[in-house]
Amino acid sequence: MDITFKKAETLKEHPEDSTLGFGTVFTDYMFNMDYNPEEGWHNPRIEPYGPMAMDPSSMVLHYGQAIFEGLKAYKTDSGDIQLFRPEDNLKRLNGSGQMLCMPELDESFVLDALKQLLKIEKDWVPSAAGTSLYIRPAIIATDPYIGLRSSNTYRLFIILSPVGAYYPEGFDPVKIWVTTDHVRAVRGGVGQAKTAGNYAASLYATKLANEEGYTQVMWLDGVELKYVEEVGSMNIFFVIGDELITPELNRSILSGVTRDSVIKLAKSWNVKVVERKISIDEIYEAHATGQLKEIFGSGTAAIISPVGQIKYNGKEITIGNGAVGPLAARLFKDMMDIQYGKVKDSFNWITAI
Repeated sequence: MDITFKKAETLKEHPEDSTLGFGTVFTDYMFNMDYNPEEGWHNPRIEPYGPMAMDPSSMVLHYGQAIFEGLKAYKTDSGDIQLFRPEDNLKRLNGSGQMLCMPELDESFVLDALKQLLKIEKDWVPSAAGTSLYIRPAIIATDPYIGLRSSNTYRLFIILSPVGAYYPEGFDPVKIWVTTDHVRAVRGGVGQAKTAGNYAASLYATKLANEEGYTQVMWLDGVELKYVEEVGSMNIFFVIGDELITPELNRSILSGVTRDSVIKLAKSWNVKVVERKISIDEIYEAHATGQLKEIFGSGTAAIISPVGQIKYNGKEITIGNGAVGPLAARLFKDMMDIQYGKVKDSFNWITAI
């Protein structure tokens, strides 16, 4: 398929890098493509960013058939633009789509479309330290129908947003609240999919955590409320003794691209990495015996998010001395160095634009 291009009549003024936040500014263009059973995926186009006409009965608005991804484009010191593991994001998008009965995408074609979009929008990629261009591909159900079934028609779109450094005031540990009254997902549901409903389900518990002075929620499993699954919208890691432990993927945990990168990086340094069930009680016991060294989350937005305190059943503990741990700091630096082209990419993770 050929990708058509419609030129914008006027272009937006670019914000200063120093003023960038997260997810509030969007570029001049977006990519759109539609699906129906007769034509399959068709009409791929790059056109001016703007509202999408949608019937009030569109199924996404009533039954939540929506999936998305998040990745970034980075500008190197030499001015080149590169992506970090985009093939893995698109593979996961297809995996989420399969769980929500959506038609499969040609991942190579969508990656090529993204590259074309980025070439047009290359001047939107900020260059200040820690900044990047956030990329949001999404698929939504568009059938105008009130009735519970999977849609027959869909829209794929990709939008771009220049974002600032995730830690503008420093790479500091956050406080985590463990909820025993709310769950993010259960095995057999759609917890392993990156679907809108999972995030909507997290909002109320996060609100309660914020009211208690905590940044994020630590989610326990939805069956026994015993085993740790994720923290906020990130995967979670624990340094206990000489092991780096992360919850095993169990069909209710999102298979994070950054999670996988952390595991591969740590193993390359001969760190013992273990993927298994880990209970909240085990974490507190490890803290009591002095074996709990570090806790940190991993995700596209923050890369690494160190945890300084957690509170469970009224008891708050401080991890280490409340400062960033050495492994979290090393992972954060090395991941950033790869993403921004400061060191050799030994894992073949970088895609040049």
